[in-house]
Amino acid sequence: MDARDTVPPNLRRYGADEAEAVRHGYRPPPDPPSVVRRNRAWDERDALSADVLRAAYGPSGKGGCLKTAQRQLVGDTAPPDHQAFNQLTGTALEASRRTPEVRGALRAWSTCMAKAGFDYPDPYAAADDERWRTPEPTPAERATARADVACQKSARLVKVWAAAETRVQHRLIQQNADRLNEAKARKDRWLAAARRVLNG
Repeated sequence: MDARDTVPPNLRRYGADEAEAVRHGYRPPPDPPSVVRRNRAWDERDALSADVLRAAYGPSGKGGCLKTAQRQLVGDTAPPDHQAFNQLTGTALEASRRTPEVRGALRAWSTCMAKAGFDYPDPYAAADDERWRTPEPTPAERATARADVACQKSARLVKVWAAAETRVQHRLIQQNADRLNEAKARKDRWLAAARRVLNG
């Protein structure tokens, strides 16, 4: 992936992003070229004939030539355990959201938004407003997202929430060290195999 195409995966973790709010409101920007290319490749896979799909991926979608290639590349190493990370990062977000300091920052954010004429309990409710389910961002959506960002700053929401979540994450990492180390070992093995192919 081109470095300039890389978008931080948690850019809107605590609410609207300042750089995107003016143009896109609560929506992500258009996909970068590398993502467009990847999605096109998946679309092309889906368009293959049934016989080719069965040969390439087996009846279950996890066999066939795919299974043979994986065995040659990584032996019997299990696929990376993305669930280990995804589960823990979700737990950390929700646990940090319930801490007293984050609840206080969210109240301050909501009060700020109310003064600006917007009635939302938290940034997630603002981003999920059904009025934004339009093909393109509306002026009202962009105005709400701009107010959201201003209130994040006023309430120091991102700073407070990130600090609380970091503490929770450190605790979860210690409690799940074995599982995370195993997930990393699997990922390292698969990445090493991919690099051998790409550099070969």
